[in-house]
Parts: sequence; structure tokens; C-alpha cells
Amino acid sequence: MLFLCLLLLNFLSLHAQENVKRKQLFDDDWRFFLGEETKASSDNFNDKDWRKLDLPHDWSIEGKVHPKNPTGAGGGYFPAGVAWYRKTFTVPENWKTQKTAIYFEGVYMNSEVFINGKSLGVYPYGYSSFSYDLSQYLKYGEQNVIAVRVDNSQQMNSRWYSGSGIYRHVWLIQTNPVHIAQWGTGISTFEISAKKATVRVETKLMNETESLQEITVTALIQNPNSNTAGRHETKVVLSPKSEKVVTQLIKVSNPALWSPQQPFLYKVLMQVAKQKKIIDESIVDFGIRSLKFTAENGFQLNGKTIKLNGGCVHHDNGALGAAAFDRAEQRKVELLKASGFNAVRTSHNPPSEAFLDACDRLGLLVMDESFDCWKIGKNKYDYSNYFNAWWKRDLQAMVLRDRNHPSIFMWSIGNEIPEREDPDAVNTAKMLSEEIKKIDTSRPVTSAVVNGGKNWDIFDPLMAQHDVAGYNYNLDKAPQDHTRVPSRIIVQTESYPKDAFKNWELVQKNKYIIGDFVWTAMDYLGESGIGRYYYSGEVPGEHWENDFFPWHGAYCGDIDLIGWRKPIAHYRGMLYNDKEKLYMAVREPAPEPLEIKQTWWSVYPTWESWTWTEYTGKNVEVEVYSKYPKVRLYLNGQLLGEKQTGEQQEFKAVFTVPYASGSLRAVGVANEKEQESVTLKTAGEAVQIKLVADRKEIKADGQDLSYIAVELRDREGVLNPNADRRLTFKIEGPGTIQGVDNANLKDFEPYQSLTRKAWHGRALAIVRSTHEKGEIKVTVSGDGLQPQTITITSI
Repeated sequence: MLFLCLLLLNFLSLHAQENVKRKQLFDDDWRFFLGEETKASSDNFNDKDWRKLDLPHDWSIEGKVHPKNPTGAGGGYFPAGVAWYRKTFTVPENWKTQKTAIYFEGVYMNSEVFINGKSLGVYPYGYSSFSYDLSQYLKYGEQNVIAVRVDNSQQMNSRWYSGSGIYRHVWLIQTNPVHIAQWGTGISTFEISAKKATVRVETKLMNETESLQEITVTALIQNPNSNTAGRHETKVVLSPKSEKVVTQLIKVSNPALWSPQQPFLYKVLMQVAKQKKIIDESIVDFGIRSLKFTAENGFQLNGKTIKLNGGCVHHDNGALGAAAFDRAEQRKVELLKASGFNAVRTSHNPPSEAFLDACDRLGLLVMDESFDCWKIGKNKYDYSNYFNAWWKRDLQAMVLRDRNHPSIFMWSIGNEIPEREDPDAVNTAKMLSEEIKKIDTSRPVTSAVVNGGKNWDIFDPLMAQHDVAGYNYNLDKAPQDHTRVPSRIIVQTESYPKDAFKNWELVQKNKYIIGDFVWTAMDYLGESGIGRYYYSGEVPGEHWENDFFPWHGAYCGDIDLIGWRKPIAHYRGMLYNDKEKLYMAVREPAPEPLEIKQTWWSVYPTWESWTWTEYTGKNVEVEVYSKYPKVRLYLNGQLLGEKQTGEQQEFKAVFTVPYASGSLRAVGVANEKEQESVTLKTAGEAVQIKLVADRKEIKADGQDLSYIAVELRDREGVLNPNADRRLTFKIEGPGTIQGVDNANLKDFEPYQSLTRKAWHGRALAIVRSTHEKGEIKVTVSGDGLQPQTITITSI
């Protein structure tokens, strides 16, 4: 054991040195030009007047939201177009003996990459990761130029906000000509018990030389405590210009199993050696866990049935647009976990690597989705134009890249496919599913099917090509479908937010229904107006029926665009979890004689507010969500009533209360004793600003972020939910304000700005580090408000 530990330490030391060479972040010091420039691919093109920036970058979020922008309501009325990126870098002479590739995690869309004026290829799909070999085109010992043309001008091509540009990380990959292939290590686990597990490591090796190569491949497993858990060494002979897959089986004793509650992660450290000299190595994180799906027991993770409280999310990060900063992606997962979700569906495309890494670390199950359409499109310029030529490459890219993430429990091959009633759709689904299973047989395949008001039986042939049937809405039909097809395992891949209890009940009472994914877990840009509510007299209808500008985003999320949990999030979280047992909110009163109208994806607007002074003496409705048998409601110390809040009452009580300013308190009651309480207080005029940073220390790497929540409060420190003052943001020190927001999807002011109005007493500023260390001071001010400063340290 001591020998193995020393070996591991030596390996980690070697890896730390080698990894700098093998995979280098290539995000810094790019030049950017918005518009067409026909000569920009040339290595001698003069780009000195172009804008300097670091990736990730989304140019659409930097533009103005305008009703005439070609992305339309689906794209949130943001600008698109064509743009160029260029980066100049020096290649050392000693790279001649190595293989050098450039790896893009995601470029939206239709990117063409050039090296020193030579086109390496065009990649249409904006959500796939891809790479190009640069080796034969590099000038060794000289400067080289990478140029990338990004074309998002063909509109509309998306039903939601896509963003534009190199919005995910870029890497340089350098290897020996004898090396592990890109995404070449696949890890699976089986024969799992409390005492042992078997880890299968399959590694694709490549010999890009003209000679036979005799090598040794070593797989070394490190457990969550950084101790060696197993090792396997294999001698391999590679023919010239060949590739080979090596399989190694390693026994792990007393495995720590990955789960949402305990997301234990292992590492496999892969070494390729020739004559005892390491020539290539990589580290891959993975988890040991078992997945089983049956109609009799539903979804079992590590032998235990688990019910999925899932949410669908799109890929944007609010005020950052599509830019996939690692911190933004992790914060998204943190918000989902804090809201009680245990699963997420990546609607309707593969997510960033940072998002999946965060799901692994924090314990969030993932349904990884590939496409929004197949052969028949939903927009003129969407993926249907590329499906026939590109589906295999894009599907392989998703599965090969993502297969080692323990958080991923299921693959999805599509969403609401337009040709779903056509017999050819059955063939396409079979083709996609079979392609996935050539790479990964450990996970089931589904897709999200909508029945359009028809009975599900017409989709039986299509559903038969899936391991799990994905129902978009209409889960109430599942019991009769189960009678017809008893072996069918069902997951609701989308549901209306207002149907939370009904769907929870169906999931709990039927073992063959493994969970529910609400549309959506978080608000997002684009698909403008979905989830909106409106007042009588305003233009009626669902989001697709009219142009509802200035709406430029979706308000159907449990969590809003700045990270605040709406009341529906507390209710849904309470259904599936016991961490929160009591919550109170007030239904927004409609100004007479108007009425508040709802749309399909909306919930009635409720707020954590007891500041309705214009309704003094008039009835308002108070909603109390409770896991206690009963609740009591007090106003200014006087008991107003007591109501039951059990399952028969859907864990909810509604009180009608004549409004009076003061203190409203709800109390949970069990065994006739008051257990806990929540209170809402009437706020006075907003006079002070409260600033709270999610992180007071960030890395000086040009990538890290701090989210600063802004609240407008009265003299007593009570949030004023009606305050909408204009705020001004000032920043000093080694940082920039990357975005500002207030969650109001009808406020179409720029997201990259130094000013924003508060909405319901809240706003948000996102600070990005530079490459310098020091103190970053952010000051927020507004008329009638005492300015407030907060300090972030960049280290």
C-alpha cells in the first residue's frame, strides 16, 4: 500500500507538470470584430483596431433588445449576425515532435476555423464540442494566428435565446504522436456492493507514427480521500498509423457510492509509457453507482428507488447571456439544489462541461439531451437543415464527451419532434438509440414526446424504441397507458408549474412513473412571454399567439433570472423534501375593476410581501404552504384562524384577510403545539441599500465571478417589495461589472450596463475578475438611498 501511495504521489506530480502541456486554456487575449470581414482569415491581416477580450464571449447579450431584431420573440429580440475572432500565439520549436489540436467546447453557430489562413472546417451545431488538428499547419518558432468566423445571421434558427459567439472555453491540446484519443477513456462500474465494485476502463489509443509502438498503459484509481483504490497495467503493441481499444478491469474495495446526497467522486489516472518513460497521461473523474429501471420498482440508484423532482433548464446565464463561465454554471447547480431539485433536463441540447462537472460535485442527476428537432424543423434555419449530415457526429460528441459523468442517468435524443406521428420517426429513434448504445449501454434512452391532445396509444411504436417513455404534459393518461403497456417506464419530461401537486401525487403513487420535470426550473431568455400573467384589457393569448414585446424572456421558472426562489419553488420543494416545512406568500391583488389572467405555463402571482397599503381594509388572499398538519395565521398578534394543511388539502391553506399594515405571522402546528413560524412585515419607504456577495474572494484569473445581490430596505431593514428606484453601479480595482439584472423580463434595458432599476426591491450585479490581484470595490447608489459599498478580494 505504501508503494502504491508513493506511486500515486509521483503520478500526480508528473501529471501536474504534463497537464500544463497536454491541455492549456486558450481563452485569453483574443481580438473580436462584429461584422463581416472577408480577409480576416489571413495570418497577415491587421487586427490591431479590433476589440480585445477574453473568452467565453456572447456578443448577442451585449446588444440592444429590439422588436425588429431578426431573432424575434423566440430569440428574445436580441441581435445576431456574423462576427470574427482572432488570436495570435507563438509556437515553440520543440512542439514539432508533438501533436497539437485546438478544442472548442461550444461556438454558436456555423463556425469556420482557420490556422494561418488555412480553413480547418465548418461546424454547424452550436452546442457540440469539437476539435481540429493544427500540427501540419503550424509555424514552429514563429507567431501563428487562429481565426474563427461565427455565422448566426440565418434567423430564426432557435426557439429560445441561443447567444452568439465562442461562448464556451477553448483549449490547446498537446500530445505525443502515441496518445490517448480525445474523449478516449470510457469508465463504467458494475458488480457493485457495499464490499466491492468492478471498474471497467476502456481506453482508445492512437499511434500516429509510421512505426510499430510497444507501450504500457496504466490505470490508477484514486478514491474520494485521495488514496489509491486500485491499479492495472497492460502492455500494448500498436501497428503504424493505427488505433486500438484497451479494456482494463479493476476491483475497488468498500466503494463510496455516488448519489445526490453523497456525491463521492473517484479519479482514474491514465498513463501511457514507452520504455518506462511517460509519453501521455490524463485524469478522468467518475463515480461508482448502479442504475436500474423497471416498471415494478421505477428508477433505482444504488439499489434504492428514487423519485425525480426534476426541472428543465436552458443554457443561458441570465445577464451573462450564453457565456458559460465556470462560476455561473456552478451557481446554477447550487440554485437548483437549494430549491430542492434532485434532477435536471438539459433542454434541448448538451450543456457545458462546467455544468456537468458541477452536477457531479454537488449531486444533481442529469438527463442529457441532444436535439430539439430531427428531419423536420420548427424554424426555417434550425438543426433540421443539418440533421441528415451531422446527427451521428453530434450524437457521438455528446455521448463520448459526457459518458463518464456519474450525474448523467439518462440520454434524451429529442424534444417534441414534429414528425413524431410519421412511421419514419420510429426508424430515426431506433437509429439514434442504437448509435448511443454502441458507446454506452449503462444508461437508458428517452425523448420528450408531446401528444398534442391525442391518446398516447398512437405513439406506442415510437415509445417502443425508447427504454423510458418521456411524456411532455398529460401525465394523467399514464395509468391507462400502464394498463395497455404494463412494461412501460414513464417520466414526465415537461409539466406545467401550476400542476405541481397533481404530478407529485401521480409520481408518488405509481412505481412505473419515475419523476416529473417542470417547465422550467429557472427563468430564461427567449421564448418571450411564456409563463406571463396579464391584466384584463391587455393583449390576451399564449406566447406564440402574439408579439408581446417588451417581454423578451420566459417567466415560467421556479427560480427567477437573478436567482430568487418564487413561491412556487418553495411549494414544489416542500412536496419532495422535508428541509423546509413552512412558507407564506400573498396573492397579488388586482386593481379594481381589472382581473389577473393566467396563461398555460403561469402560476398566479404571489409574493413574499405584506406591503399592500393601497388595499387597506380590502380582502387579500394569503397562501400558507405547510408540511405540518395545521397552520395558524396571526395579524398583529391576533389569531385570524386555523386550517388543516395535510395531503388532502395539498399541503396548502388559503386565508382571506382584510389588509392592515403590520406583521403577518404563519405558524405550523403539530400535536396542538406551535412548532415554527414565518413572518411578513409591512415595509416603509426604501431608504437604504443592502449588498450581499455570494463570494467575497474570487480568483484573479479573468474568469471568476462574484454575484452581488442588491436589496432596497426601509429604516428597520425590511425589504420594500414595491421599490423600483434606478440604481447606479460603480466599480474600482481589478474587476469589471459583467452584467446587471433585476429579473423583470419586460425591462429591456441593456444587461451590460452600469445602471438598472430595481424590481420588487431587488437587483443584481455580476463582478468579473481580471488577471490582477487586489481589492475590488463596488458601490451602489440611487436617489433617496444611502450609497453602499462592498469589497471583493481578487486573489
